[in-house]
Amino acid sequence: MNKYKSLSFNIWLYFMAFIAAVFLLMWLFQIVFLKGFYRNSKINDINYIVNRIEEYYAEGEYAQEVSNLARYNEVCIVILDKYGRLRFPSGGCLLGGDCMLHSNRVNLGRYLDDITKSPNKEIGYTEHSSFTDAEILVYGCRMEDNFGEPTGYLFINSPLSPVESTVAIIENQMYIIFAVLIVIGLVLSLFASNTISKPLVKVTKSATRLAKGDYTVQFAETAYSEVQKLSETLTYAAGEISKVDQRQRDLIANVSHDLKTPLTMIKAYAEMIRDLSGDNRQKREQHLKIIIGETDRLALLVNDMLALSKLESGKDELNCTTFPIKEELLEIIERFKDFYSLYLPDSPPFTFSCENVQESGTQNSEERLVYADRVKIQQVIYNFISNAMIHTGDDRNIYIRQINESDGVRIEVTDTGKGIPKEDLKLIFQKYYRSANYKRETSGSGLGLFIAKSILEKHRFPYGVKSELGKGSTFWFKIKN
Repeated sequence: MNKYKSLSFNIWLYFMAFIAAVFLLMWLFQIVFLKGFYRNSKINDINYIVNRIEEYYAEGEYAQEVSNLARYNEVCIVILDKYGRLRFPSGGCLLGGDCMLHSNRVNLGRYLDDITKSPNKEIGYTEHSSFTDAEILVYGCRMEDNFGEPTGYLFINSPLSPVESTVAIIENQMYIIFAVLIVIGLVLSLFASNTISKPLVKVTKSATRLAKGDYTVQFAETAYSEVQKLSETLTYAAGEISKVDQRQRDLIANVSHDLKTPLTMIKAYAEMIRDLSGDNRQKREQHLKIIIGETDRLALLVNDMLALSKLESGKDELNCTTFPIKEELLEIIERFKDFYSLYLPDSPPFTFSCENVQESGTQNSEERLVYADRVKIQQVIYNFISNAMIHTGDDRNIYIRQINESDGVRIEVTDTGKGIPKEDLKLIFQKYYRSANYKRETSGSGLGLFIAKSILEKHRFPYGVKSELGKGSTFWFKIKN
């Protein structure tokens, strides 16, 4: 496995990338852009002071408020009237020798001339103080009334404190912070990656066991809801795969048995015809009849398996039409009679009794039209009758009833066999179920009732079985309107 694609490595990598991004942002804002941010902050402060002073100056009472602004923001403020006479401050400069407005009257005159010449009547300079060897922001503007007439001039001197020493201190701190962040990030990333990936590693190991055929594997519970959901899904999948695997094993076992026996008999009787009965017509006919019977059993098994495969794949769609159900029952019964008279003339005949009754129990010869897949309903009736023929009593009687009810037609097929124990009734429609009265010479594939059940469930038709020991069984289904 490529370690660079592992979850643990990627979690660690993301932590390190996050720490590097945080450090880079801190470096940019605290070191690279600090001087620019500081200068912009001072300019914003000057703009705020200018707006407030213009409001105070227009009101006439401004000396105290302007003094407070100067002290609070550590700036020097000079106000001249429209004739250039000093109005504020009445005393000295708050900044001492660091003021470009008081240290040299020539500067103030030059600034006043520059404002007069300026198109927008304001100036902004960055001067260098020889006294403190620092930069100073100088701002000046002409104040006007509502009619655009000059009312005075405002000058503001704001020193820019050197930030180089501050940057150097912060830079040293940044190295320490980065080292601490690296250590903390390593510890947290290793802990987080192990904590998060450990449950997934366990799930992966369990899934590997499942892939190798260990369907008893249990996926451990975890504290993370997503991984827990994955574990539950895989545990469910393991159970379902186990069931499918068991069904496959049962299928192979049952099919192997059902194929082996008739093939063995066909081979044996073919050899008998070749070696013993070739010239004896009576024995040859008898042996050929057995071979034909076993071939029919093989064909039945193959057909049932094909039908089962289509039903379980979900690709066998219903083709519903309207057809007369009584006519269908009579045709199927005649087919069974013809089969036994043609292929098994020496076997004891079956007696088929078919009646058409109302829900009240009275006889009724009326035909009923039903809406269903005709071919599949034929198969259900055929499988029910075949099952009755296997398990009926020595009288070989089979009773088929069509009960016309208000909400549909109920079909019943009854045999006179030994019946089914009550505890086995819920198993009767399962694949490869055979009753204890299983008869080798007439047995089916063990799939007939399961196929009938699948067809009826696809139609959403109710079905069931009633049985009493010693009195036979009745299999029924109802074609709803």
